[in-house]
Amino acid sequence: MEKSKVLIVGGTGYIGKRLVKSCLANGHDTYILQRPQIGVDIEKVEMLISFKMQGAHLVTASFNDHRSLVDAVKLVDVVICAISGVHIRSHHILLQLKLVDAIKEAGNIKRFFPSEFGTDPARMENAMEPGRVTFDDKMVVRKAIEEAGIPFTYISANCFAGYFLGGLCQIGHILPSTDSVVLLGDGNQKVIYVNEDDIATYTIKAIDDPRTLNKTLYLRPPKNILSQREVVQIWENLIGKELKKSTLSKEEFLAPMKELEYAEQVGLCHYYHVCYEGCLANFEIGEDGEEASTLYPEVKYTTAEQYMKQMCHD
Repeated sequence: MEKSKVLIVGGTGYIGKRLVKSCLANGHDTYILQRPQIGVDIEKVEMLISFKMQGAHLVTASFNDHRSLVDAVKLVDVVICAISGVHIRSHHILLQLKLVDAIKEAGNIKRFFPSEFGTDPARMENAMEPGRVTFDDKMVVRKAIEEAGIPFTYISANCFAGYFLGGLCQIGHILPSTDSVVLLGDGNQKVIYVNEDDIATYTIKAIDDPRTLNKTLYLRPPKNILSQREVVQIWENLIGKELKKSTLSKEEFLAPMKELEYAEQVGLCHYYHVCYEGCLANFEIGEDGEEASTLYPEVKYTTAEQYMKQMCHD
């Protein structure tokens, strides 16, 4: 079977650049949307040139130019969007509605992967303000996709290892301390951590897989479903030292909300749902979902322990 041609939107981003690498490595004809708005962002330009040297095609198109988007979409079979939806970086989830319009008009796309890659928004209808904006916006995009009859796969990748494991699940930390840690609540809620390169690997595996068509693909690597206490324990074993532990009640955790910038409020809400409520692992995957490590047992995913080992000083 011939592999699908793939267009990646947001190919220079945190997840996007990994999707491009994985797409090329898996032998897909890979196209990357190059937006004129790149300006003088030299790092992004260098990355695009490097991808081109590795065999990717650059396609110039803009969200402000519907025709250019339609023409870009017509070149491929599958579109993957990795536009940022993290407020501390940038939040452009609803821009995808323009992409949905283009895919609908082009009429040739076999599969669309919108920018998801986090908590399943369909399960977050009771999420807190203002954090719920992330989930609400993603649901607006899903509704547009489904109403347009566009075939889809939604990737629920849970927590990026870089943000959550590195900081031992503490907000605002991405490097682990060798002295102390603050436990969120009792520290026993299960959280799911996925290495960012593995997110890309699983996503690209799903492209031509009929089992993932019109489904949510949940990334739940079994060895990476761990509570904060278990993550801390792994780190203590790796450094051969016990950390000083204090605890933060949910009331204490949410107390500074009013003083924070909007983007930080959004992040605080997300951490709350994940670490205090255990929203990622407290449900069974239903008929409308599949689990990635079960579908693709050949993927040797990075375990939490392997990931944290990299953080140890020599």
